[in-house]
Amino acid sequence: MQINLKHGIDQLVFGMQQKEVVAVYGKPNKEYKDEDDNLIFLYNEQKIRLTFYKDEAFKLGYIVASHSDLRLFDQTVIGKKISEIKTQLVPRGLTKFTQEAFDTFENFFNEENWIIFQTEFDEVVKFEIGAIINDKDEFDWKFKK
Repeated sequence: MQINLKHGIDQLVFGMQQKEVVAVYGKPNKEYKDEDDNLIFLYNEQKIRLTFYKDEAFKLGYIVASHSDLRLFDQTVIGKKISEIKTQLVPRGLTKFTQEAFDTFENFFNEENWIIFQTEFDEVVKFEIGAIINDKDEFDWKFKK
């Protein structure tokens, strides 16, 4: 499952609606609404959680993934040391990360690409990516029908 910075993961592209996602991955294993009435899809096999934003006509706007085959620039990320990943990202221009710790977890956030590497015990356990907001303070939807 390839991470496509600013676009999504694998065949998932920011701006897709539920029907487009179901056409690719089938019916989700679980579906529910969060506290903001956003629609959430869970896919167990892909180990992925998708958020469709209510205020944006239920477009796919956020992805959380933890599949062992998750790749960024052809390098796996889950289970890798965060220091190793950060070193591999330097030549790609990804050098600025904000670090936040809570309990046994640490998040490493890169705002330019709206990505988070979540670690526990210094290893990446989860990856998050969100749709980019442009200079007009609007989502930059990448999905084109």
